[in-house]
Amino acid sequence: MAVGLMDIQGQYAELQERIESAVLEVLRSGRVILGPNVKAFEEESAAYLGTAGAVGVANGTDGLTIALRAMGIGPGDEVITVPFTFYATAEAIAQSGATAVFVDVLPDTLCIDPAAIAGAVTKRTKAVMPVDLFGLPAEMDAVNEVAAAHGLRVVEDACQAWGATYHGRRAGSLGETAVFSFFPTKNLGGFGDGGLVTSHDKSLVEAARQLRFHGSKDKVVFTDFGFNSRLDEVQAAILRIELGVIDEWNARRQQVAAWYDAHLPREVLRPAVPEGLTHVYHLYVIRHGRREAISAACKERGVACAAYYTTPLHLQPVFADHGHAPCDFPVTCAAAAQNLALPMHPNLTEEQVREVAEAVAAGLG
Repeated sequence: MAVGLMDIQGQYAELQERIESAVLEVLRSGRVILGPNVKAFEEESAAYLGTAGAVGVANGTDGLTIALRAMGIGPGDEVITVPFTFYATAEAIAQSGATAVFVDVLPDTLCIDPAAIAGAVTKRTKAVMPVDLFGLPAEMDAVNEVAAAHGLRVVEDACQAWGATYHGRRAGSLGETAVFSFFPTKNLGGFGDGGLVTSHDKSLVEAARQLRFHGSKDKVVFTDFGFNSRLDEVQAAILRIELGVIDEWNARRQQVAAWYDAHLPREVLRPAVPEGLTHVYHLYVIRHGRREAISAACKERGVACAAYYTTPLHLQPVFADHGHAPCDFPVTCAAAAQNLALPMHPNLTEEQVREVAEAVAAGLG
């Protein structure tokens, strides 16, 4: 029996009647841009996350760029981030006009190493952008402490971590500002692109709100060169429905992860979850030196799997001028060579997890 990496259709089926009714209501209303659903979703998201406000944008990449711009970060500035993440993290820094400066990740969580930040600070450094990787928050207390010591702004890339918690606080509320993506494969995913900028600072919320709409409050007076980047009303209507079930879906993902932890061969390195944190498993990523053999065995048995970030950002052609050698960041280098995402979604059964575990074991020979 084939086991897919994700199950967008299955999750849609659970909410089909409600989603289709909500979408039809939007279409009949004629309010498809910045209507009542966007406003309500922003308010409901801010309440869920515990932030001063939230601003719906067209996608997570725009959200990261807008968050940086709202903080006044631009040409000549540097932003510290990690090379083991999706390209959009560093792309957004470049789109803001700033320069991405890479530091390595921790060997257990693969999130930013707070101890590495201070050594990368220069006179041009203005911010740090930690990534809540694969659904696990970064070590944000330590990140915030280093940032405060050096006068840096903190933008939390929470795009993969809706619903995760860090010592009782929600991902997306752990930095000065934060950003989510609602790409369809995310835990809280739309049926198209979408994103959200959040902040504890109402002035940053307002700045992001203007930047998403051409740098204007009223479509008459334009105070900045902004973006045409708005969460649309259809996506907001869908996301409001999913927001009501996201905690249940995440709990089901956590159960799937517990089954993996129990059934996978002990030689495989499983995702680490430090004490006081909750992981929402956007992806369940294992690590082993025989990744290719495991991958081949999985595919032979109809089990979908995928390696992520196999060419880390510091080795991407667009960053060639940074002058990095392949293993300047040894933890990233190892993770890029060893990681493999296994099927993960709320509808997996324990029987399917056992099948995946057996395929992994077969790859280990």
